[in-house]
Order: sequence, then C-alpha cells, then structure tokens
Amino acid sequence: MKLNSRLRTALAWLGVAGFWIAVWLIAAKAVNLELLLPSPGRVLARLGELICTADFWRATLASFGRVALGAAAALLIGSLMAVGGKLFPLFRRLVLPLLAIIKATPVASFILLALVWLERDILPAFMAALIVLPVVWGNLDAGIAAIDPAWHELAKVYRLSPMRRLRRIYIPAVMPHFVSACLTSLGMAWKAGIAAEVLCTPPVSIGTYLFDTKVYLETTDLFAWTLTVILLSVGIEYVFMAFLNRVYVQPIIKGGVRHAD
Repeated sequence: MKLNSRLRTALAWLGVAGFWIAVWLIAAKAVNLELLLPSPGRVLARLGELICTADFWRATLASFGRVALGAAAALLIGSLMAVGGKLFPLFRRLVLPLLAIIKATPVASFILLALVWLERDILPAFMAALIVLPVVWGNLDAGIAAIDPAWHELAKVYRLSPMRRLRRIYIPAVMPHFVSACLTSLGMAWKAGIAAEVLCTPPVSIGTYLFDTKVYLETTDLFAWTLTVILLSVGIEYVFMAFLNRVYVQPIIKGGVRHAD
C-alpha cells in the first residue's frame, strides 16, 4: 500500500513536469529562435555536455560550499540569538529592528554594499547567511515563546537539571520550528548566494557562468546553468527531508509506539 501511494505520487509529479515541459516545447517552437527561448531538448543536451566537464563540477562544488557555509552559520547564529533573546529581553528588543531591516532591504542592495567590504569569495556565503538569519531567528523565537509555562513549573517540581530540561522540554518543543526554518531557508540561501555570485563573479562559481551567458548571449547555457541550480536546490531539499525523517520523525513515531505498548 505504501509503495503504491509513493508510485501514484511520483506519477502525479511526472505528469505535472511533463505538462510544463510540453508547454515549454510548444513555446520554443512558436518563438523558433534559440537566442530567445531554446527547446527543452537543446537545454538538456547542453546540460549533459556541461556535466562531462571538470569546470562544471568545480563551479558547482564551489557554489555549494559557499551557500552551505552561509546557511550553516545562519543556523548557528540565529539559534544563539533566539536563546539570547529569551534570556535577555533587552537584547531581543535591540535585535528586532535590525532583523526587520534585513528582511525589508532588497538582496541586490546588500550585495552592492557588501562588495565594498568583503572579498568576492566570501560575499556569497555572507549573503546566504544574511538572508537565512531572520528566518531562523523568527521561527526559533516563536517556538521558544510558544513553550507552555506549565512545562517550566513541572521541571522545577521534579528538579530537572538544565541539560535534562534542554533535552526533554526545550528541544522537542522548538524542533518543529527549527525544521520549518531549515526548509524555508534552503531555497532562499541558494537564491541569495547565486545572486551574489552573479554580481561579484568569483573566479569559480555557477554565478560567474550565469553572468558570462548574459555577456555572450548564450541563452542555452543560461537555461542549462539555471536548471542546474534548480535541480541542486530540489535535490538538497529532498536529501535534507530524508535525513530529517530518519533522525527526527521516525524516532518519535517509534518512541510513541513503544510508549503506547
């Protein structure tokens, strides 16, 4: 039954993908000019050619490393800021306006400002972290605020140590908000990091190749590199969800079954 459900879901997604590829193909035939809109087959063929080159993998790994570094830093800093805001209300009041400014300011403005201060190789990671930080902080701050005060009283009654409180009360209560922050910020980190690479053009990066496609009017390459970014984003999200299901969701379900027994 579970396999049939997964098969139906996969077929449904394939059907949706097939529909939009057909729309793309019809539009490409109607335009009939590769410079404006290359066909899906031409883009896939070009992507296959790129995949066979060492430069493709160097650029992909370099961009992935920058974005991953920025996202990881934002997760760590955002978590510490959320805890600090709970422990020190004044700190929370001081940080709130700053995070509101970060969320409201266009990404391009931050990139252009940061270009004055940061090296080209560092800027994409910085931008990924800057965009992810408010999302992580906001979700964790809401999660901490939503913890039932009764749990604090229960911890006092049973004299739980700080470590046991963290493990038994705070982490389980905040984890759904943390997961939501991660899922929301994965795509945002990719978009911000690649946008920064396009503007600052590090020596080895996907963004630099995207910039070159604009300069040399290589529309097929532009579509191929854009498809690479999309596939990487979707793939990373899928791997993250599979990892999360294994280390977080399944243990909770198994624990609940054992408890019920």
